Amino acid sequence: MLVHGVWTDDGLAFWAETTPAHRAAGAGPGAVRAHPFAAGASELAAVLGLDDAPPYELELLLPGSAKEPLPSPESGRQTETVRPRLRTWRVPAVVPPAVRALPLPAEHSATATMRHWAAVTAFAHDLVRRGRVIPQLAPAADAMGRAVWRPVLTGADAAYFRELALAMPPVCRAWRAERPSPQVLGAALEAFTDALVRRTLTEPLTERPETPAGRWLAALTGDSPVCPDVPALRRELEAWRDAVAAAEGATRVCFRLTEPSETPDPSQAPAPSEAAGWRVELALQAADDPSLYVPAAAVWSGEAVTGLPGRPERDLLAGLGRAVRLYPELDRALRVPRPCELALDTAGAFTFLRQAAPLLQAAGFGVQLPRWAGRTRLGLKLTTRAKTQSAAASQGFGLRELVDFRVDLAVGEETVSEEELAELARLKVPLVRVRGQWVELDERQLRAALKAVESARAGEAPAGDLLHEIIAHDDELPLLEVDADGVLGDLLSGQAERRLAPLGTPPGLDATLRPYQERGLAWLSFLSELGLGGVLADDMGLGKTVTTLALLVHERAGAPTLLVCPMSLVGNWQREAARFAPGLRVYVHHGSGRDAALIGSADLVITTYGTAQRDLETLKAHTWRRVVCDEAQAIKNSGTLQARAVRSIPAGTRLALTGTPVENHLAELWSIMEFANPGLLGPRARFRTRFQEPIEARQDEQATQALRRATGPFILRRVKTDKSVISDLPEKMEVKEWCPLTTEQATLYQAVVDDMLARIDSSEGIERRGLVLSAMAKLKQVCNHPAHLLKDGSRLTGRSGKLARLEQLSEEILAEGEKALLFTQYAEFGTMLQPYLAQRLDRPVLWLHGGLPKKTRDRLVDRFQNDPEPMLFVLSLKAAGVGLNLTAANHVVHVDRWWNPAVEDQATDRAFRIGQRKNVQVRKLICAGTLEERVDQMIERKKALAERVVGTGEEWLTDLSTDELRDVFELTAEGV
Repeated sequence: MLVHGVWTDDGLAFWAETTPAHRAAGAGPGAVRAHPFAAGASELAAVLGLDDAPPYELELLLPGSAKEPLPSPESGRQTETVRPRLRTWRVPAVVPPAVRALPLPAEHSATATMRHWAAVTAFAHDLVRRGRVIPQLAPAADAMGRAVWRPVLTGADAAYFRELALAMPPVCRAWRAERPSPQVLGAALEAFTDALVRRTLTEPLTERPETPAGRWLAALTGDSPVCPDVPALRRELEAWRDAVAAAEGATRVCFRLTEPSETPDPSQAPAPSEAAGWRVELALQAADDPSLYVPAAAVWSGEAVTGLPGRPERDLLAGLGRAVRLYPELDRALRVPRPCELALDTAGAFTFLRQAAPLLQAAGFGVQLPRWAGRTRLGLKLTTRAKTQSAAASQGFGLRELVDFRVDLAVGEETVSEEELAELARLKVPLVRVRGQWVELDERQLRAALKAVESARAGEAPAGDLLHEIIAHDDELPLLEVDADGVLGDLLSGQAERRLAPLGTPPGLDATLRPYQERGLAWLSFLSELGLGGVLADDMGLGKTVTTLALLVHERAGAPTLLVCPMSLVGNWQREAARFAPGLRVYVHHGSGRDAALIGSADLVITTYGTAQRDLETLKAHTWRRVVCDEAQAIKNSGTLQARAVRSIPAGTRLALTGTPVENHLAELWSIMEFANPGLLGPRARFRTRFQEPIEARQDEQATQALRRATGPFILRRVKTDKSVISDLPEKMEVKEWCPLTTEQATLYQAVVDDMLARIDSSEGIERRGLVLSAMAKLKQVCNHPAHLLKDGSRLTGRSGKLARLEQLSEEILAEGEKALLFTQYAEFGTMLQPYLAQRLDRPVLWLHGGLPKKTRDRLVDRFQNDPEPMLFVLSLKAAGVGLNLTAANHVVHVDRWWNPAVEDQATDRAFRIGQRKNVQVRKLICAGTLEERVDQMIERKKALAERVVGTGEEWLTDLSTDELRDVFELTAEGV
């Protein structure tokens, strides 16, 4: 499904293109036809996670023929239309409110329109973050108005706006194509900016909404922007905006809140400090250098300050005049000729913190608050003690075991007694000082604190209940600290794998686990004993597969484990299990020959995400010890059918394997955690309001810490940059990647074998040798891609298992911010790969082959070595196998293998050489069940023969008999 974005009067609309057609275009002559490749609105809404968004039907002006519109370039579909014309087509769409559309669904950013809207939303985020927005009053229908936040575009921002307008794909404005790009972009940017500011400002901006101006202020943060239209106020606001735009932002007025200077005795009871002492200091600040801060007193003194304009007094007065509209209390400071500060009582300081400061900052003014502002809050401290001091990984401990617990109120690291809480309730002021720390305390928090004191503060409870309470605590009174011992302490520490005793390599595993893998095995076993799921999120190449197999061997469970993975990894799992855990009974539940009766006799059942969705009822009917999702980013979109299917399979525990638990936004983490531990993070809507929006939109540190505390016990991630991991890694790690053939590849492969064996059998001498080498070349080309053999210029998407795995590996490497070398022995295949990967991955892909002049070759090498951007370098094995220093890459992929190990090693040494500071991961792509696998087996089986003849390349195969060649060439069942 390819998702597109188009701007409409109702906001950003999403529609999707699918292959094959969902429905046929149907309409009479002259009528608006239905787009034959458009997905249904309900299906689209589910994929985007916008189930509650109302469906729309749009009429879009798209190029094409009378039969169908042109497919988008990203679809890979070919078209027979020679002279396309613009025609109107009906498409189902979803139009969420702007606040729901942000952030954009980045996992669907494969189309040009979605990438463009992502750039627009990023621009809006940046404008709001820098305060380049201003409140306005826009006229609406029926003599009413709309309170809106509009961006202020000057200087570089205005230039970038023009660039975005020029770069806008025409499909972005296909709803009303007559509107120019700047008009469409301006409307979209204003809507995104308004939504982001409203999501940031959660407190009302006025306590007197009965006046027209007060209703406008209230509408700036309320659910509805509708308010009375006051022409005089509207003109005044427009003049303000024009003045701001004309000023070009050389300086800005800054407001610094300072607390009372007296220092109380920390042992004293809470004090309100009602006496004067709070101050808002006025100052000028350079817009491009916030460190240049000049107090108003220095400005009025007339002393010259480097970096400020020639008339700073005028800028200060003009800025204060604009600010007083947003912060009316400032009027008291402006009653003197040279205002320097505004004196406040405690209530006034709290109002400035909660209301004025966010509003001024959003409007572009500088605001400086005390370090404790927004951080030091009243919360809870939970202390638990295991009733029996058992070891962390002791057998038999479960989350139903009782533990002693105590709940205390705390401010930061200080515990608050009941007497002190009663004093806080008596004071009834929003800012109090407790143990020397200032605390913001509203009535809602105070009521929650009193309720916590009235309820039981000590006793005993099941460990599982306390765990749920820790993760799902009330937002009004956050959990600030947990002091736990025993199993809960190990689990909640976030370092359980280091606190647990490592489990050595279990008997029956034909491998030696490295120390970090032993710790990972102990952690997985620990969670399993507690009946909890986990996410093993180690970097790619650190051995998630062998660690998981070690867990299965260690448990020797009666019920089978179900492993769900992409189709391209089925063969890899099957081989790795046979290699490392030969005692496991493995059954692959995939393909036309799958038999559910074989599930019960297996220890490990391997299936694909597609098969799991199709055979859901069959899989749900079995008892599973565990469900494992490999490449769990496949279920990162919780609304997809395959994600829902996998989550619905009942199991004792669940395990997600992924190197990227969060690729684009936090909703992906919720989806993966919902699979591993259902219900742990609450409903998706609550997760969005409690974690996703505060963290992504406001970088809320408390929400970040709370989410880390909630998910940390269940996610184990080790990275290659960790010294404790790197010391355990070899300098070079080689991995064989097993790739399946598509049906088209298998058919072509068999046709080549049948044709060539008949001709080889009737030939001899030099002719026979030539036919064998020709057959090998053709079979290798089939394994690469059908288009490589046919040379017909046809599309590449979806026709090659090897290309699919290469694309997946490339995405993972680029997501880690790293570089890779992709070697192929065929220059013609490299010429096909370079544009395809560049378009699919939207990252630079370089291509070096023997036909390039030396200057071009040197320029490509220099760019790859020195450009910090992650990228891929496709190289011809013969042209680049020797003589190049490419240490910027720490990944090497041999796309089509050269069967001489020395030649492969020489190519690998372009990255694995002096100057390389990272461990090099070498991957060799092999098509399962084909010539590639059979020769690999032969080399492994006959080491002496390989050492003797492999130096001469592939010619040693030409001397085999026809029967031996048939064994080598024949397509096995695994390749079908």
